[in-house]
Amino acid sequence: KLFFTDYGNAAKVERCDMDGMNRTWIVDSKIEQPTALALDLINKYVYWLDIYLESVEVVDYQGRRRQTITKGRQIRYLCGLAVFENYLYTVNSDNLSILQINRYNGTDVQALARLDNAKEIRVYQKRTQAAVRGHACEADPYGMPGGCSHLCLLSSSYKARTCRCRTGFILGTDGRSCK
Repeated sequence: KLFFTDYGNAAKVERCDMDGMNRTWIVDSKIEQPTALALDLINKYVYWLDIYLESVEVVDYQGRRRQTITKGRQIRYLCGLAVFENYLYTVNSDNLSILQINRYNGTDVQALARLDNAKEIRVYQKRTQAAVRGHACEADPYGMPGGCSHLCLLSSSYKARTCRCRTGFILGTDGRSCK
């Protein structure tokens, strides 16, 4: 799945399949300006920052069990969001610090370091990487991903895929080759 925020005409947190199909709103009320999003891949939770409502909140992948982690004026200066173990990590653009926030109570906040011009944060650790099994976009005997001549996008499951073409090309009737 692909998770993303939108604060256009109607602010929301959404998810869809990697090919853009099955687009679903998972949060569409009491949300104004969601600017950063992080996933807990193990427990299947979605965290986001809302700088207008000055809050950090969480829901499960279906949009249920919504909780506010923390609220306050300091939220308006946060950008980027990552989750690892018991903490959320974010960047405070006001004082250029990396913050660690306890994701269960929101009160345990610590500044870890200062970085100039940081706007995003990511945690790379083996436990945050999903186990990869065979999938529909693996290279075929000719080296083409999922048998697609240009782009292979996973669909509703790791067993399904959709072929797409680069700009200026159209998908052929075989659903795999681009012309």
